Amino acid sequence: MNKISHNWSEHVAFGAASTHYPASVAEVQEIVRGAGKVRVVGARHSFNHIADTAGALISLRALPRRTEIDVVAKTVTIDGGTTYAELAPVLDAAGFALFNLPSVPDFTIVGAVSTATHGSGNANRNLAASVAALEIVTASGDLLMLGRGDADFDGAVVGLGALGVVVAMTLDLVPRFDIRQTVYRNLPFETVVENFDELMGSAYSVSLFTHWNSEVVDQTWLKDLATARPPGAEFFGGTPAATEMSPVLGKEPYGTTGQLGSVGTWYDRLPHARIGALPTEGYEYQSEYFIARKDAPAAMRALKAVQSALHPALVVSEVRTIAGDDFWLSTNYGPDSVGFHFSMARDWAEVSKALKVIEAALAPFRPRTHWGKLFVMPAAEVRAGHPRLADFRALATRHDPGGKFRNAFLDAFVFGG
Repeated sequence: MNKISHNWSEHVAFGAASTHYPASVAEVQEIVRGAGKVRVVGARHSFNHIADTAGALISLRALPRRTEIDVVAKTVTIDGGTTYAELAPVLDAAGFALFNLPSVPDFTIVGAVSTATHGSGNANRNLAASVAALEIVTASGDLLMLGRGDADFDGAVVGLGALGVVVAMTLDLVPRFDIRQTVYRNLPFETVVENFDELMGSAYSVSLFTHWNSEVVDQTWLKDLATARPPGAEFFGGTPAATEMSPVLGKEPYGTTGQLGSVGTWYDRLPHARIGALPTEGYEYQSEYFIARKDAPAAMRALKAVQSALHPALVVSEVRTIAGDDFWLSTNYGPDSVGFHFSMARDWAEVSKALKVIEAALAPFRPRTHWGKLFVMPAAEVRAGHPRLADFRALATRHDPGGKFRNAFLDAFVFGG
């Protein structure tokens, strides 16, 4: 395999002195023991320097795929390089499912979990909530096993790679299920805001897509259980899309999951993108901020008030809800939350200006930023948004006293101050 030189959007050049593709856990342990600095990279879908290192960069994609289903415990144990796209069809064929998925299934599961990447739905917690156990190669090269209920577990699941190399995870399973997806167009903005809780709770998962340039929310994607009553001809002032849609208006819906009320298996409806639809490289930037769900209406109005300043950087924005969790560095730690996602043009000068506007608009609501995406928020404000940060620092230092797994990003936004 070739050296990993940059992230997915090609704007972060990795500075690793060496790149490794271990084919076994024993090889991971050997690399870690011999390295001064180590980081792990997954699908490269991070938009900042969280995965970067001047030392050894490890990809776990060469590990043998491990899919051990325990039908009694209703769990599956996977290796650290497995993607949702690889796992989901195997689970479905065995009669099982994960409770939720990210928007794009081609991410490594460990990478998504470790950065608190999420699915959506009022009752659905962060993707990390599926994790029942972890196997981590620590700085000494030893294997650490942690399970739900252990004292360090809630701190280790969303670990940002700071505790070591997660070489395996055990995930909770649910019975397989089918989802119906329907898209509605042009919901009046004020109707959405005034009925936010009811609207976002109207299906298993709901996503709002808007370009922040009009008096409407351009699209609402409803993903509901196939056993639920189909939605009607009108939805909070919006009407059903007549054709399949891309989240970006005017773009061909290539690679999007089935719409128009069609029913499909959970892994081909919960994401927005079909398996394999993610291009090898992507020419966009991404940012995402999370606030308490109770503040969503006020935050949407605050963003509406500054919408003109988001252009020309903005491509499209997505609004999703996530149930709260107990993971110390999760962006959804504590109360139920709402996420404001922004896909941006690949123009840092314009993007940085837009991010300043977004962060100022959301500042009264104490936003947390996605660990793997772009932001301009000062490091002190990022750290202040995580009440269990001191506990996490102590946990990471105990398992990595020499800072082998730390880098400039973690030094600034986790260990600084």
